[in-house]
Amino acid sequence: MELIPAIDIMDGKCVRLAKGDFNKKTIYNKKPLEVAKNFEAVGIKRLHIVDLDGANGQSLKNLETLEHIATHTSLIIDFGGGLKTTESIKTVFNAGAAMASVGSVIIKSPDLFFQWINEFCPEKFLPGADVLDKKIKIHGWKENTGLDIFDFIKNIIQLNINKIFCTDISKDGMMQGPSIELYKEILKEFPSLHLIASGGIACYEDLFALQDAGCTGAIIGKAFYEKKISIQQIQNFIKKN
Repeated sequence: MELIPAIDIMDGKCVRLAKGDFNKKTIYNKKPLEVAKNFEAVGIKRLHIVDLDGANGQSLKNLETLEHIATHTSLIIDFGGGLKTTESIKTVFNAGAAMASVGSVIIKSPDLFFQWINEFCPEKFLPGADVLDKKIKIHGWKENTGLDIFDFIKNIIQLNINKIFCTDISKDGMMQGPSIELYKEILKEFPSLHLIASGGIACYEDLFALQDAGCTGAIIGKAFYEKKISIQQIQNFIKKN
């Protein structure tokens, strides 16, 4: 299982939210590039960057941060947050993102997403499933869709995409443990799916629980920033994998 640190950017700073609430943010570092370099130094290969301003309705406000990290590290970056147009997709790829992480557009504009897949290829996209009670929420977790997570995944697989990251909103930023049972249920239904877990990771042991559940990746955020998972433990986990 691959560890994928998250850097959530708001106003150019590294922050974390609680349950996606933009009014409940904690600033952890004013220099995201510094954070990214620290991750790279301990053996991390992947990075998940979220433009929270973009997710909250502003378009690509933190593109400069992406460019700096892509230029000054060799990290494989997936970048998301408010990507709604073909031009925005081109812009983030040109700025150094290896993949675009998208969610809302898959549901609201499926024809556009299909166009993107044909133009850029399926491997350039990392779909995100943000769920509450197994139902997908979009637009920064503010809009209910009523779409079941399992139906969402079926639709994704039909587009020749076999990887997603799934965030249980009720767990995100709360450090009360990830949704192990949800992930087991998803992988029982879709055993060949490359599932990246996101949200709720609270300690080192949670990483092994997710690995045992069959997840191929885990996005870590607040647990690291709050020092519940140490740099040494990240290094140890990487060595074991």
